[in-house]
Amino acid sequence: MTSDKKDIVWRAYLVYFAFVVVMLIVIIKTVSIQFEGGKPYFMTSSDGNERMPTRVVQREPRRGQILDNSYTPLVTSVSFFDIHMDPTVVDDKTFEKDVRNLSIELNKLWPEKSAREYEETIRNGKRRGSRYVPIHKKATNEERKLVKQMPIFNLGRLKGGLIDNDEIIIRKRPHGELMKRTLGYVREDQYGKLSVGIEGAYDEYLRGEPGEEVEQKISTGWKRIGPIVKDPVEGANVVTTIDKEIQEVAHLELLNQLKKQNAESGCVIVMDVHTGYVKAIVNLSKDESGEYYESYNKAIGTKEVPGSTFKLASLMAALEDGKVSIHDKVNAFGTYRFYNSKMEDSHEGGYGTITIQQAFEKSSNVFSKIINDNYKDDPNAFVDRIKSFGLGDSIGISIKGEPKPTLYEPGSPKWSGLSLPWMAVGYEVQLTPLQVLAFYNSVANNGTYVKPQFVREIRRGNNLIKSFPPVIVKEKICSESTLKDVQTCLEGVVKRGTGTALQSAYFDIAGKTGTAVILDDKNTSKTEKKYQASFVGYFPANDPIYSCIVVVSAPTQNIYGAVVSGTVFNAIANKVYASSLKYHQAINEAQARREELPVSANGNRSDLMTLYTAFDIPYVSTTDQEWIRTITGDKKVELQTGNVSGKTVPNVTGMTARDAVYLIERTGMHAEISGVGKVKSQSVPAGSEIIMGSTIKLLLQ
Repeated sequence: MTSDKKDIVWRAYLVYFAFVVVMLIVIIKTVSIQFEGGKPYFMTSSDGNERMPTRVVQREPRRGQILDNSYTPLVTSVSFFDIHMDPTVVDDKTFEKDVRNLSIELNKLWPEKSAREYEETIRNGKRRGSRYVPIHKKATNEERKLVKQMPIFNLGRLKGGLIDNDEIIIRKRPHGELMKRTLGYVREDQYGKLSVGIEGAYDEYLRGEPGEEVEQKISTGWKRIGPIVKDPVEGANVVTTIDKEIQEVAHLELLNQLKKQNAESGCVIVMDVHTGYVKAIVNLSKDESGEYYESYNKAIGTKEVPGSTFKLASLMAALEDGKVSIHDKVNAFGTYRFYNSKMEDSHEGGYGTITIQQAFEKSSNVFSKIINDNYKDDPNAFVDRIKSFGLGDSIGISIKGEPKPTLYEPGSPKWSGLSLPWMAVGYEVQLTPLQVLAFYNSVANNGTYVKPQFVREIRRGNNLIKSFPPVIVKEKICSESTLKDVQTCLEGVVKRGTGTALQSAYFDIAGKTGTAVILDDKNTSKTEKKYQASFVGYFPANDPIYSCIVVVSAPTQNIYGAVVSGTVFNAIANKVYASSLKYHQAINEAQARREELPVSANGNRSDLMTLYTAFDIPYVSTTDQEWIRTITGDKKVELQTGNVSGKTVPNVTGMTARDAVYLIERTGMHAEISGVGKVKSQSVPAGSEIIMGSTIKLLLQ
């Protein structure tokens, strides 16, 4: 075989193998397209030919809303739509006639592009035969409605090429930073699912059930084309216990005080005394720029030494165990020594000989001596009594992140001879603000410990899926006598003790101040002079409705709980009291219902009869004319002929401006009005000849 023949054979083989390779690539690509996720299949046309490959994929449902107790949205899902165009379906005549007008309208709606740029994009897409030309990303539903009315697009998808079904659902908080950390979020990444706050705790209800729909493979990828195979089930709505009005007050008052004190962080919780429903929760921390944001839920997740607010538990323990009476006298001399350590009162030189009630009201550290003297031989009795108040365990709230309280016990590695006296005044114990508030709330609730809750019910539309009634953890945390004594002491703190600046002219407040030295987050190996100021209590003292705790960390202008945190507490209490009808008797509650019939305007007979029927006003009609005048008597309203014939100037006196203008302008004349109310007079008398285009002046009064 000659060399020329060999070359021809090798070339033939090369072409053959190349053709085989191309065919294999086409087959593999076709198979991969079909099995690229979902359930692939080919849609078949009426003529039996197969069209572009399609698949069935999940359609994510709209996530449920999180609402306050009045059904005001705190978190909602907002829909946005990516707008595209398929210019290939628009006939050439329509396209050339209206593409310019369409581009002008798009520019008016979204001016980030000029009309020329929109037109070039659309023309280029039609010239290339593109079926998915991008127009605008993340259009609102209102913008989407406007787009549907534009030239070409108003012909619909099949003739106008509008593609607007690419829905993007974004989670929004309409009130910004308000309750941001407590509301939380749900995120999924390569490390797994992160569930935070109410969003995370109730995700199974909020997320709904996915549906299924058809996507089609086109040149730019898979695009939704319908139909929907299975409708998604929207997520249920979570109705919280939060009162948005109280939440806004608490947020603003805390923010103002943090700025004033140049503090690092702070939190507020307001709770319904009888139900345990949390009405407001605020967590604010200062960032590097000096602004305050909700960056961490300290109210739930951060435990710290409570300081003097823990003295309530110490007093209750001693009273309940019969160790002391609030009328017993003690020597609060100001310095108390335990082994090689000493503790001092903030008041230099102490308070002298005072009762235990006075010691509590003035927040004397003599409580360290009282507790140590009475329990040093059996410290377990003190710790066990503290636990019986519910202070030894976590509350078990639905939101993740609550730590168990730190409460050292005799025999544990961290227990020493100093533990008992220091625990008595709120050290060597750590609690979250919510755990402290739940304890104080039980005192306000006549000894009944109720579980703090953030959600009241789950609803899908009008259907109640699940409700969360109040949960009683313990019927009585102490005896009735102990309860009355500590309630008296808590009221005394505000009337005579460290909280006198918090007295209100309208109602009594009961509570306890607290100032504690805390560790520096940047160096926990030693105690820095950094303070935490607290106030916790309830109001009104004689019939409590709300309990509240305010904690401010690292204030720089003042360190005392009454001044720093008590000021916030007082402002919240006063504003809630002033704005809540439950505290005030209606001024017209005892007044008798008026019997006089209301004076009505002249006007349209049908409209007036509808109103009289709706409001149960007796009337009698002596005419069947469309426009009438009314005469209000002692017992009923009489409807009489109104002298509106349509052939002469109508009588519009006694009518509203809207009815008068309508009657005059339908005759071809013009109306010019001045004043407000009903028509008192008209410049052209009723019954006069109609002069087209003339003006009638109407005086309203």
